Amino acid sequence: MDQYVTPPVGIGFYTANDAARLLNMPVRNIRRWLGGYNYSQNGETFHMEPLWKPQLPQFEDHIELGFRDLIELRFVKAFTDAGLGLKTIRHCLDYAKECTRDGHPFSTRRFQTDGKTIFLDSANKADDGSLLDLKQKQYTIKVVIERTFKDLDIDDDTVRRWRPFKGKQSIIVDPELVFGQPTTAIYNVPTIALAQAVQAEGSEKAVADIYELPLAVVRDAVAFEDSLAA
Repeated sequence: MDQYVTPPVGIGFYTANDAARLLNMPVRNIRRWLGGYNYSQNGETFHMEPLWKPQLPQFEDHIELGFRDLIELRFVKAFTDAGLGLKTIRHCLDYAKECTRDGHPFSTRRFQTDGKTIFLDSANKADDGSLLDLKQKQYTIKVVIERTFKDLDIDDDTVRRWRPFKGKQSIIVDPELVFGQPTTAIYNVPTIALAQAVQAEGSEKAVADIYELPLAVVRDAVAFEDSLAA
């Protein structure tokens, strides 16, 4: 039997289901994008490699992710939601890895500043007509990058923190805290704990008093967890 290994501190720890919940996306997509998959075409079976190697080791069919995997997935989802094909994103990701010298390039300061250029350069490098029409989508790419970075905090050239509730400072996802689970800034109480406490107590004010937190922070935590459940 494999021995259970405690996740490394400071990297974050998420199951595929955790990531799907936080990013509001199908868990199937995460498993395909980071676990690879087979597909058939003209009677032949082909294998599609993962978009990148996750930070944490994979055990059998279980995919476990770190914080930067979560942020990379967030960018992939944002680009697909904007209408970019996965083939295009894969080309860009591979080229961005070369440019940034980082296996998780979307979550770097370099991508924040040069992301649009990297997309267009990757199109030219691939010499693919379906990619070259990205020149007509420069504005879309720029907007997606700026919008997605808006609630991310960068330190030492990489994303270190995500403010997932409307970009507010009250709720953060930080790999250095509670294995990267959503928590309250400064006070470091997991949002799920506060939401469950409010449900049990029937009062946000009572929970604020119990945990010695500002009422506004408790309300943000509850609203955030409600948004995930929705």
